[in-house]
Formats: sequence, structure tokens, C-alpha cells
Amino acid sequence: MLNKEKVLETIQSLPEEFSLDELVGRLILLEKINTGLQEVEEGKVVNQEEAKERMKKW
Repeated sequence: MLNKEKVLETIQSLPEEFSLDELVGRLILLEKINTGLQEVEEGKVVNQEEAKERMKKW
């Protein structure tokens, strides 16, 4: 989940004029990064060897 501070930082980093698509794109990226970091903290990740083994099954 995003917090106001991160969203405001993202908005502040934009140029004076920007499109809504650019803002939404950056917010989606920010959310995905936060989700990934949270999953790492929760141990919901696989190492490279395990990923290779899973790929073999495809």
C-alpha cells in the first residue's frame, strides 16, 4: 500500500507539466516496487536455482 509521503515525493519529482498517464504510470511503478519489497520482507521470494527448476517444468 502506498503512503501519502511517497505519493507526494513522486508528484514533486514530476516536471511542471505532465500527463495523467505519466502520473498514473509512476504511481503504478511505485506500488509494484513497494509490493516487491514487502514480499521480500515476508520471505515470499525464490532464489535463482529454484526459479530455474520451476522453469524446467514449463
